[in-house]
Amino acid sequence: MPVNPADSQVFGTLYGSDSMRAVFDDRAYLQRMLDVEAALARVQARQGIIPTDAARAITDAAKLEHLDLGALAASTRNVGYPVVGLVQGLNRAAGEAGRWTHWGATTQDIMDTALVLQVRAGLSLIREELRAIVKALGERAETHRHTLMAGRTHLQHALPITFGLKCAIWLQPLLTHLARLGELSRRIEFVQFGGAAGTLASLGDQGIAVMEGLAAELDLAAPLAPWHVLRDGLAEAVGFLGLLSGSFAKIATDVILLAQTDVAEVAEPYVEGRGSSSTMPQKRNPIASEYILAAARMVQGLVPVMQGAMAQDHERGTGPWQVESLVLPQSFVLTHGAALYTRVIAEGLTVDAERMRRNLDADGGLSLAEAAMMGLAPHLGRLEAHHLVQHAAAVARATGMSLAESLAREPAVSARLSAEAIRRLTDPGTYLGAASLFISRVLAKACETLDATGPGRHTRGADRCHA
Repeated sequence: MPVNPADSQVFGTLYGSDSMRAVFDDRAYLQRMLDVEAALARVQARQGIIPTDAARAITDAAKLEHLDLGALAASTRNVGYPVVGLVQGLNRAAGEAGRWTHWGATTQDIMDTALVLQVRAGLSLIREELRAIVKALGERAETHRHTLMAGRTHLQHALPITFGLKCAIWLQPLLTHLARLGELSRRIEFVQFGGAAGTLASLGDQGIAVMEGLAAELDLAAPLAPWHVLRDGLAEAVGFLGLLSGSFAKIATDVILLAQTDVAEVAEPYVEGRGSSSTMPQKRNPIASEYILAAARMVQGLVPVMQGAMAQDHERGTGPWQVESLVLPQSFVLTHGAALYTRVIAEGLTVDAERMRRNLDADGGLSLAEAAMMGLAPHLGRLEAHHLVQHAAAVARATGMSLAESLAREPAVSARLSAEAIRRLTDPGTYLGAASLFISRVLAKACETLDATGPGRHTRGADRCHA
């Protein structure tokens, strides 16, 4: 029975995804290690180090079904690592050719390279969801470019904004994350091949050629030197997941706040029974957002653990290296789960534009106090205008009248501005500043980023990118 709910048959779908678990589960990891062993044999055969027939036999044998997983588990418990038992199983499956397996390699070479292959696959799944979220939020930013709502600071009405601007603000860091993802891939997708102590002495003068050949065979980069005790790339990967999940958590936090009964401006996509209560049939709880927040907190908590594991001793870590297997799979599974939930929200969020406008108007125009102050400042000076509007706002709160009505009763205002001018000053649609331009800037960058980071090129344009 799983201890971690992310691996549970019952709770697993709440905390992660089957697709990411499939990348990091035991069977996938063991097969990746076999893939590395087979690739090593092929490279060494091409370089005349082992017989070609042996490489062919090793490749044919490097399949998970040829391993006795019970024996492998027993060996792993005894040795502390799976590679000794895995190589023994591969040797048996390859027959006579088995004596050429694992030539010149060490345990960590196989495990680290297999891990990099898993990370590459995991990042690919993250990239797929992230691109979909970017596209969905871009569409919403355009759709709601002119949808008025209250901007809120310290949880109170501040100035009018548009829901399109809020979506663009949600979108903006995700573009940076897409760029980071491409940069991260170039810094982490390295083969590991250094032999017992990072010198490849067992291969004589052929060591670097084998390392470079193995990298090419697995479509990885070759490092300048082995990175057995240099874990910055993997630590950066988890740091990236912490940043990404944090950006998802920002979206989830806003959705939770906007979905409160008293606000009711948005709601998560409706699915019958989802978010319901066992005792309150009317409830529609923001379940997706809640699990995004839970995942983000956990992933961000794992970031310092991974960074602490960078302090590895001499040429092979005694403890810190083993920490990584506790952190990396969990970080990827939780982040991908959060990404899936965020995509659901981005694509299916219910938006109540009428409620947004009613909430904006509910304070009688007080959120336009800055607009009134700036409109009066040329006539009265900024400081006097500030005091006058502050007084008018206080009167409006005390009496229940609107800010426009309160301002009209101020002699210093009515002497300078007509009733129509006062109305325009307190019209939220006239005080949006550069909101629309900011949306356009973010959407243009979204087009550029999707073009630059996608698996293939596509044509830019409003029909595709909404820029």
